[in-house]
Amino acid sequence: MKNVECEIGMIGLGVMGINMVLNFTDHGFSAAGFDKDKAKVGALNKAAEDRKAFGAGSLDEFIKLLKKPRKVMMLVPAGAPVDAVIDELLPYLDPGDMIIDGGNSHFTDTNKRFKELGEKGIHFLGVGISGGESGARFGPSMMPGGPEEAYELVRPIFEAASAKYKNENCVTYLGPGSAGHYVKMVHNGIEYGLMQLISESYDLMKRGFGLSNEQLQKVFSEWNKKELQSFLIEITADIFAKKDDTTGGSLIDKILDEAKQKGTGKWTSEDAMEIQVPLPTIDAAVSMRDMSAYKTEREKASEILYGPDTKIEEDNQPFIKQLESALYFSMVTTYAQGMAMLRSASKEYNYNINLKDVAKIWRGGCIIRAALLEDIRSAFEKNPDLPNLLVDPSLSKQILNRQEDVRAIIKTAVECGIPVPAFAASIGYFDSYRSAWLPANLVQAQRDYFGAHTYERIDEKGTFHTQWNHV
Repeated sequence: MKNVECEIGMIGLGVMGINMVLNFTDHGFSAAGFDKDKAKVGALNKAAEDRKAFGAGSLDEFIKLLKKPRKVMMLVPAGAPVDAVIDELLPYLDPGDMIIDGGNSHFTDTNKRFKELGEKGIHFLGVGISGGESGARFGPSMMPGGPEEAYELVRPIFEAASAKYKNENCVTYLGPGSAGHYVKMVHNGIEYGLMQLISESYDLMKRGFGLSNEQLQKVFSEWNKKELQSFLIEITADIFAKKDDTTGGSLIDKILDEAKQKGTGKWTSEDAMEIQVPLPTIDAAVSMRDMSAYKTEREKASEILYGPDTKIEEDNQPFIKQLESALYFSMVTTYAQGMAMLRSASKEYNYNINLKDVAKIWRGGCIIRAALLEDIRSAFEKNPDLPNLLVDPSLSKQILNRQEDVRAIIKTAVECGIPVPAFAASIGYFDSYRSAWLPANLVQAQRDYFGAHTYERIDEKGTFHTQWNHV
């Protein structure tokens, strides 16, 4: 190993890290790996077989395996572990070397690290990676941000390792600083929204009509053959077919109805509020993850609070067809919210993100990949300045034809007491965005009444304050 000069190194040989190393080497690049867990280093050396992958027993040995300028990628948990790895690495690195954070770091942390490392002459890339274990192994969607000249040093490696969509790489340079991690954050926010919408669809069919898991599997499989074709719909169908090894019944029925979150969806909502971009569907999804955690309280409340019978008294086939249409409508509005956020954030943070490129690299490899993304890519290709996907001529026609289905689904859900906050938020977003007038004038008046916050007028420029009559 003394004469080995690896083209890239990986710190963190968990599921994602080891699979990315094997992915790199499958495409002809040599890679070194290091982890403080010696068993993981051994696992890499065993899995390497005849590939040019080398597990190092120490950080010093790891660094000596790397070709200069060194390119070190990290796949470790976000937050303090990233800073700890950087602190340990720095004594071994020279100006011109590169550190790549491939984890789900908060974009503000990426900005800080970018600045601090830049002052030391070390390149820093923040790279969002989506696709899970399979994506890491066989091709993820990759979202790099940082100095463009630094990205060029790893571009051939990333392009080779990335997912492919019709022979196009699902990776491209997105912008300076934290642009890559910001795009990944919004990706995850969209993911939250889509998952909540799919879960609400499941609830309507399960509690509303009493569909069996076999019937649900068939519905989602059929949906995945048409306009709803996507990774999340595909795996949902698979989930309903999975049997529990212990009981022999359906595994889904043995899973606790408490959903966890790692924070990226919440981060999306938080920064959307900071830059004043409405994301009601994503916000609803984050809130429902939180609500699910109140399992004990919900069980007690169910014994005290009551509502209508959840059984839907109508033919299930027309309803399921309507639900399919409503889900498509709501998926479009969820992507529209995420893309609108990226558009605003690009200006706010000087990322200069090309939304067509974002849609392009999301078409393969990532969790939110869907047939719909080709239409989204096309929309931004035709009009790079498109303010919102809802006003794209093609997509607007699609959703206008489906709005009555969403309204009907929500009406039925409310009448049956089945919660559909993400569907309701989606039609609320659509109705608000298409409204030339909103009742915010009353909000302005109320704020001025109780706090002298002033208001603006429609017939005169400036700000005004009124001495309102107190009741």
